[in-house]
Amino acid sequence: MSAPGRGIAERLRDPSCRRSPYGTLLREPRRALHARIAETIESQFTEISESQPELLARHYTEAGQIEKAAGLWGKAGLRSLERSALVEAAEQLARALAHIAALPGTPTRRSEQIKLQVALANALVHTRGYAAPEPKAAIEQARLFIKHAETLGEQPEDPLLLFSVLWGFWVANFVAFNANVFRDLADDFLTLAEERRATVPLMVGHHLVATSLFSTGEIADARSHYDSAIALYNPAEHDPLATRFGQNVGIAMHSFRSLALRSLGYLDAAQADNAHALRKARQIGHATSLMYALSFASATQIHCGNYATANATTDELIALAD
Repeated sequence: MSAPGRGIAERLRDPSCRRSPYGTLLREPRRALHARIAETIESQFTEISESQPELLARHYTEAGQIEKAAGLWGKAGLRSLERSALVEAAEQLARALAHIAALPGTPTRRSEQIKLQVALANALVHTRGYAAPEPKAAIEQARLFIKHAETLGEQPEDPLLLFSVLWGFWVANFVAFNANVFRDLADDFLTLAEERRATVPLMVGHHLVATSLFSTGEIADARSHYDSAIALYNPAEHDPLATRFGQNVGIAMHSFRSLALRSLGYLDAAQADNAHALRKARQIGHATSLMYALSFASATQIHCGNYATANATTDELIALAD
């Protein structure tokens, strides 16, 4: 869309519009205007329609076309989450969920609601903190949505959504260091994964058990579970899971295994795991995964006495986080 077109959208959001002809429009003509703008963008500016779903979502919201707006806010939120635009993702996903809540319930809408609620929890984990009230509440709401769907005889189309919720409960208790709780949750996660015989839950389950064991002092056993988790990892299949389990799963597993290796005295192997995680993070361009890899790599460099490298790594991490 041309710059003048973007100018129209910006002026419609400007409070000074109250003094303009637009500001004097009654509700229905104003809705009709927004609907016309949205339809024009969709039909004549397809590139903008695809690249800026949030722009269309705003117009359809103002037009009162809630169902269409909900889909577009959801699309925008998931896209923002994938590119680590986390504040925008949280706002857009919350808008989508609010619109869905205003619509009659259907199996398709309930399935979409669960997916977007899990995505919102992942965005809030990074913007608020793993154990903060907001992501914990979002995860709990996702659990309730899943439970409600199950009482209606509906199963989420994506079975990983349940495991994403379980991961959310685990990570909140892990960061708060409720040791007995997070160890039990990790064991339950892996047991359920073994019952389902699904690769991704098994991989994540071994990672959670490993991290729980490492954090409570059982380092050799932890390494064994990290090895099992990494053996199941397939980059082509599993890289998209970053928006389900906080970070890229492969990066998280190699980063955490570096801690176990370092604690067992295998410093070269620990640094190799960190180097692998950093290469992977730079390759995929996922900011939250890169921050994760940088933080672990910095800690390993400090432990190995490589303070200049550790400082440079930390400086990059701080700049990226800012």
